[in-house]
Amino acid sequence: MKERKYSYTETAYALSAVIVILTIAATAGGLFVDGLYRDNAFATAAWKGTDLATLAVGLPLLALALAFSLRGSFRAQLVWLGMLDYTLYNYAYYLFGTAFNGLFLVYVALFTLSILALIFALAKVDVGGIRRRFRDRTPVRGIAGYLLFVAVGIGGLWIAQSLGFVLTGEVPAFVAKVDHPTSIVFALDLSLVVPFLILAAVWLWQRRPWGYLLAAIMSVKGAVYMLALAAVSLAARQAGFPEAGGELPLWGLLAAGFVAAGLFLLLNVKPEREEARVWRFPPDPSYGQKTGHLTR
Repeated sequence: MKERKYSYTETAYALSAVIVILTIAATAGGLFVDGLYRDNAFATAAWKGTDLATLAVGLPLLALALAFSLRGSFRAQLVWLGMLDYTLYNYAYYLFGTAFNGLFLVYVALFTLSILALIFALAKVDVGGIRRRFRDRTPVRGIAGYLLFVAVGIGGLWIAQSLGFVLTGEVPAFVAKVDHPTSIVFALDLSLVVPFLILAAVWLWQRRPWGYLLAAIMSVKGAVYMLALAAVSLAARQAGFPEAGGELPLWGLLAAGFVAAGLFLLLNVKPEREEARVWRFPPDPSYGQKTGHLTR
């Protein structure tokens, strides 16, 4: 009997299915289990708003992207990777930012499985062929410029406030508002968002293969997370923090930018017939003779 070849891609898909199930548990628990969150009123509203956005938008998008990825859609695979990055980033907040609660181990699992799924998926990316998946007319400089604009804006804001504390000893208002010992927002944005936005922008401007891939991932993640932040603002306003509503136009504009960037990339992926004339990725033996996959 011929031994079945191990597939990194298959492992990433299996981990993603577990992530879908655990995300249902995490969001449903956050929304419907009374007293789960033991944080202050503002932070609790933020968690519930994020739960709602993840359940209503993030989860269906991840599940659909996973389903179409299994059928070989290159566009779906880009969205799938972006949503895995979303779950990694999102549940890093819950893991490190919430007061200890009954879903702690679920947050650990979601954070860890998202990292592993991304590792297994990206380990077999056929980087050399990615550039040729996209049309030459793809507006790479416009997309790169937007990603760099967001990176500089976010990074500059958080760095300025951090340096302000060094100079004055005054804790930034946002940190004091959530009543947390440190700023989980500053920490995660400056480590998991800003550097990768800059890399994606620079490499996409240079039309490097990883630039296309990273730009798609960051655009998908950014669009969904801006919707989550809009839900946070709405939930906070409803919980008695009317000033939170003033942030909605900002989240809307940023979301629109990320959606536009993502669509420009996805719509400039070459159709299958054109793709076949230019490049085909080697098929994954464990998936028969399917072609058109992002990974080998």
